[in-house]
This record gives sequence, structure tokens and C-alpha cells, in this order.
Amino acid sequence: MHTNNEAVAVPVHPLSPKKNFDYDFYYDDDDDYDATNLDILRRTKLQEIDNAEFQWFHIRACIVSGVGFFTDAYDLFVINLVSTMLSFVYFNGNIPTIIDTGLKMSAALGTLIGQLVFGWCADHYGRKKMYGLELSLMIASTLGSALCANSFAISLWGSLMFWRLILGVGIGGDYPLSAVITSEFATKKRRGAMMAAVFSMQGFGILSAAVVSLITLAIYKDLIVKDKGYIDHVWRIVLGFGIVPGVLALYFRLTIPETPRYTMDVLKDIEKGSRDIDDVLSNKNEDKNKEKTSLSIEIPRATFKDFISYFSKWKNAKVLIGTSVSWFVLDVAFYGIGLNNSIILEAIGFASSTDVYMSLWNMSVGNIIITMLGTVPGYWFTVFLVDKWGRIKIQLMGFIALTILFLILGFAYDQILTLSMPLFITIFTLCQFFQNFGPNATTFIIPGEVFPTRYRSTGHGISAASGKLGAVVAQIGFVNLKDIGGKNRFMNRLILIFAAFMFVGIWSTLLIPETMNQSLEELSNEDQIGFVKKPKVNDENSTTKSGNDFSDVTSSTI
Repeated sequence: MHTNNEAVAVPVHPLSPKKNFDYDFYYDDDDDYDATNLDILRRTKLQEIDNAEFQWFHIRACIVSGVGFFTDAYDLFVINLVSTMLSFVYFNGNIPTIIDTGLKMSAALGTLIGQLVFGWCADHYGRKKMYGLELSLMIASTLGSALCANSFAISLWGSLMFWRLILGVGIGGDYPLSAVITSEFATKKRRGAMMAAVFSMQGFGILSAAVVSLITLAIYKDLIVKDKGYIDHVWRIVLGFGIVPGVLALYFRLTIPETPRYTMDVLKDIEKGSRDIDDVLSNKNEDKNKEKTSLSIEIPRATFKDFISYFSKWKNAKVLIGTSVSWFVLDVAFYGIGLNNSIILEAIGFASSTDVYMSLWNMSVGNIIITMLGTVPGYWFTVFLVDKWGRIKIQLMGFIALTILFLILGFAYDQILTLSMPLFITIFTLCQFFQNFGPNATTFIIPGEVFPTRYRSTGHGISAASGKLGAVVAQIGFVNLKDIGGKNRFMNRLILIFAAFMFVGIWSTLLIPETMNQSLEELSNEDQIGFVKKPKVNDENSTTKSGNDFSDVTSSTI
């Protein structure tokens, strides 16, 4: 079978030192040998991307994913400021609880849906096909939110909640896609830092929301002093600004290549995935139009039966339970506080004023102080230390520190406020710091590492959706409990409830393995030698392989 006119094909082993190796293999009548060749090639090329030097492509991947997360955080947390503005414009400072809850919960609910749907779709249709679609949803829904108005058919609040639900679906899709794309392109040595850097843009998104609010308020100061109705202009501008980073990132997301791991492990095209790795590592972005080898191979496929089989094993199930529970309990506190910073600042007297303009100004300034001193530094401590200390140490440290800090704030709430408001803000800022130099970052990183390629996005989506379920629970609980006994009188007990959830996070973390300095394949809990196998043949005719005849295939035609 291996003659081509007068030339005889020379067997080429994938590990042979050929300078410009083009992956044209020698296939003979033994499919076991052919599958072994591809199995070795897969492991060899994945080791290359794991051990590659940090280069421009890695930076580009972080920027493209990071700008999306900047937009996610801006759009999610800006409602914390906008809700208060709406309160002054339409409700004389007292927005009904059901409307406040609906505005803050709609995006979180949409995010939960988006994480599950896009997580599954990215594993079944590809990361590249989904990437950009979620950002398009965010851009369209942000524009819709900013242009909402009362009408005969639907209220302003109903329109806002609808568009923020759609916005949430797009934001939810960004979580598993950005995490998985970054982890699958990352080097083993710097994977944690790359994923943390992407996630750290959430801090800048939160900060930017407060800064844009402050700038817009300053521009409209004289008009607002004369007529508070001009705040209606302010909240629309602040909300609509979220379009800007999304539009800037859209083109780059639509043109990012498919990850080589997905090409190899799901599309079963080992050779194309290998060429893609070479293209990525040489800073090329060219499509070599080579036909897929017609050799039939067997690789574990993502099916419902296989999903149940994989996660029915305790060693795999406990990881999914650990990542999901940890993210759930973290987000109860993270969103319970993050979406209600303005209420907390008002409760402690920082943002309370009879002057509408000064109240909104102080609210924006307070959010900037907390974000600058606690949120942003916390993220970047994680970036610099996650590949030195490890994910589990940082997550455990964060949960322990948060348990202690919330206990202090909860039990000594009134005493601290009486003694010193700056002291309260300092402790509150430390809580923000250890959320982000702790479980808020690591609960994002770990699910993008611990599952096999065919379930990596689904597993991350399930874990992230568990977190957003915690956010929904937190918002419902916060608004319904905070005024028990009088306005904001239950705040200290709410903080103690957050402490209890942080304590649970300590124990759920113990179910998760350390992922530092391990390849994604090692973390998948699956044997990598023999991952690519000869397909099972039911036909007695030995010349037929899964319905394809390879008797005419030579090395020059592959």
C-alpha cells in the first residue's frame, strides 16, 4: 500500500527530529500503530504548549478575555449606583423593595442561565463559535437598558429588568468561555496568573463604574442642583457607557482561533491541533488548508452516558461538588455586599445626606475608596502569588480571613460605628481585599483547570451557575432581612450570616485538588497514554475501518 509511483514512503515517527515537520504520517495496515503515532503526537504537542515561553499571543489572549470581564463587572455592578439614582428620580429616595430586588436580581438570574447554556454549547459546538456571541448580546442589551422608558404597554422597570436579564445571559456566557480559552492556551507555569489577570479586570470594571458615575455627576452638577430630574440623564449615560469596552473587544473575540485542545480532544483532528499549536507558538495566525487525515480514531466523547460515567466516580464528583459549593457560598457574601455597597454606605452614614447631589457624590466616592483600597489590590495579589502559593492555600486563607472579619463586623457593628467610621470602612475594605485575594479569584480559576477538555466548559459553567444561585439567594435575603426591626437594623446579623457561609467555604475547599504546576491533562483524572485509540471494528472484513477503506492511503496523500 505504500508505493507512490516509483517512490517508497519512509516511516516517520512523530518524535523524530525533523526541522520543518509537517505531520505527514506513515500509515500501514496496523491501525494500532497509527493510533499510537497520533497518541504520542498529541501528548508531545500539548507538552510544548504547557512548557512554552510566555509570549505575545498569551498577552493578547489575556487582553481579549480581560476586556470582556471588565465589561461584565461594569454592567453587573453599575446597577448598585443606578438603582440609587432611579430612587431619587422616581421615588423621592425610597425605591420599592420589589423593584430594587428585580433590578439587581434580573442580571444575576440571566447570568446563571448563560453560564449553563454557553458552558454546554462551548463543549459541543466549540469555543470559537460561541466566543463573541455572548459579547454581542451584552452590547445589544446594554443599549436597550440605557434607552428604556415608560410606555402604555410596559413600565420602565419592566423594560430594565428584561434587558438586564438578557444582559446577564451574555455575561454568564463570558465566564466559562474566557476561563476555558485562557486555560487551554496558557503555559503550565503561568496558567494561574493568566487566568487571574483576566479575572482581575473585574476590579477595574467595578472601579470604572464608580468613576464614570463621579465624572457624569460632576458634569451635571449645576443642572441637578436646580432640578433632580437631570439625574435621569446621568443614570442612562452611566449605564450606556458599558457598550464602549464591549465594542472594542468584539472584533478580537470573533477572530480568536479555536483552542488546540478542543481541536484534538473533541473534533478528533490531532494533526490540525498540532499545526495550530505551532502557529500559536510562532505568533502566526494562518490556516493551513490541509485535509483532515481519513484515519478513524477513538477518543472519549461528550455524551450524557459518558458524563454520568465520569462524574459518578467520587474522585471526579467531589471536585465538581467542591468547586460549585465554594463558589455558591462565596457569592452569597460577594454579591450580597457588592450589589448593596451603596445601601451599606448609607447605613453607616457615609452616603446619607439631605442634599441629593451630595448623597450620590459621596456614594460614588465611597465605592471608589473601597474598590481602590480593597478590591483591585486583592485581585493583583492573586495574580502575582497564585502560581507561587497555589490556588488552595489562597482560597483557604481567604475563607478563614473573611470568616473572622465578618464575625468582628457583625458582633461589634454598633460599637465600631460609634467609635470610628474610618475603622468600619477599613475592616469593610479588608473584607473586599480577602474576597479577591482569596476565593473570588480562585473559584474562577480552578474550574477552568480540573475537568477534561470535553467537559471543561460545562464543569466551569455548572460551578459558576452555582455561584450566581448564591448571588440570587443573597439579594433576596438582603433586601428582605436588612430592615427587620427598623431601617437597616438587621445589617449586623446579615454580616454574621455571611460569616457562616464563609465558614462552610473552608470545608468545601478541602474537596478540591491543588492545580498549581500540573497540566490540564494530569488534572483530568484520565489516563493520557492510550487516550487516542484504534476504533472498535464490528465488520469482519479487516480492510474496513469504521466504514472507511484505507488500502490506498500513502504518506504522500495524507
